[in-house]
Amino acid sequence: MTPRFDNSYARLPERFFARQTPEGAPAPRLIALNRPLAVRLGLDADWLAGPEGLAMLSGSALPEGAEPIAQAYAGHQFGGWVPTLGDGRAVLIGEVVAPDGARFDLQLKGAGQTVFSRRGDGRAWLGPVLREYVVSEAMAALGVPTTRALAAVATGTRVVRDGFARPGAVLTRVAASHIRVGTFQFFAARGDDNGLRTLANHVISRHYPEAESALDLLRAVTAAQARLIAQWMSFGFIHGVMNTDNMAVSGETIDYGPCAFLDAYHPKKVFSSIDQFGRYAYAMQPQIAAWNLAQLASCLLPLIPGSEEEVIEAATEVINGFAPRYQAEWLRRMGAKIGLAAAGAEDLPLIESLLNRMASEGADFTRTFRGLVTGAARDEFTDPMAFETWAPDWQARLAREADPQAVMARANPVRIPRNHRIEQAITAAVEGDFAPFERLQQALAHPFDPDPALADLEAAPWPEEVVKRTFCGT
Repeated sequence: MTPRFDNSYARLPERFFARQTPEGAPAPRLIALNRPLAVRLGLDADWLAGPEGLAMLSGSALPEGAEPIAQAYAGHQFGGWVPTLGDGRAVLIGEVVAPDGARFDLQLKGAGQTVFSRRGDGRAWLGPVLREYVVSEAMAALGVPTTRALAAVATGTRVVRDGFARPGAVLTRVAASHIRVGTFQFFAARGDDNGLRTLANHVISRHYPEAESALDLLRAVTAAQARLIAQWMSFGFIHGVMNTDNMAVSGETIDYGPCAFLDAYHPKKVFSSIDQFGRYAYAMQPQIAAWNLAQLASCLLPLIPGSEEEVIEAATEVINGFAPRYQAEWLRRMGAKIGLAAAGAEDLPLIESLLNRMASEGADFTRTFRGLVTGAARDEFTDPMAFETWAPDWQARLAREADPQAVMARANPVRIPRNHRIEQAITAAVEGDFAPFERLQQALAHPFDPDPALADLEAAPWPEEVVKRTFCGT
């Protein structure tokens, strides 16, 4: 009944982590359990919902085979170097191997202080836990590589944030791994080439078994990030805090802090309250991804054979390859959003023209692209003529496509996790009403399926509902 653990990361040298027991919860109560994900992992959902499972999900008691650790890493945070970070409010309790052989981390986020907490309390309050649950599961339903939410548990404690005592909670996060660019930086900063080599071999074995060298690993991570960021951009997602310690080398989206989805489209849009200068604005995300990958490349240099000049040239070539890889992925996905099964370079002006008009006319990102499917796109523009003057060229291009409606329907969701709906669900949950959260979860599990009963979740916010800033949970 209990999870069967096989903890490969905990078998690495002790300097990779700190042994860490979760603090537990005095009165744990299950808020949400992701039963389909439990099945995917080969876990017994009924056991998870029972007393022993709840004890594990809250960190109060761990089953046999769990080896709780806090992982060590470093990172650039908003461009500033921090040599020691690590899991400050998360404990990796172990790894499970799914029935198909895939390996997953089980991590408790908000399980109390660790050696890396840096004067923080290591706890999480209900708001960020529900936000990550909603957004990460919505991303999974959209087909975006992401960490997943297995469970949310109320702890029965209060957590002080911004001078207010808020209800505490723990999120059980599932990931292919929690290894980050910052994990490599941790060892590189200490001149620990043996640690770097051990980490690189571990990542290759776990994520990229086809890679035969550190340079191959860099190529694989670069390709994975090009695909990932293009998906973010195609759905109007803004991560909000793309520090190097928040970029997973597996190619999954990780660390949903002040994240948000675009309402009205603008390339310079920022939601994060801590991103004062727009470093991680929507349109900056590809550039930041390339910058982060360059930091990974610099870490891997000691593992690449050849002279210093040859090694730097080889790594630079890989990083320079990110831009064309990303552009090709972006063009493919954005082309599909306007009905093109295989967009080419000649289609770029058509796509960019639409985006420019959307930005100048305050058009809603998701509703405009879905409106191309339903015929309602023009209604999203302050001046409908901005769309009307673009449409003839678009229609002429669609005439060369076999089934543009089907292409657009697959590429353009009806529903996304609207920022104001998430905030409303959190506000209700703090008052003890989880119905809005549960309804939002159910609706976002099928983002491409129209449903008149869910029309309110598809609507853009009224002016008084617009969420202008999002916050990190620490």
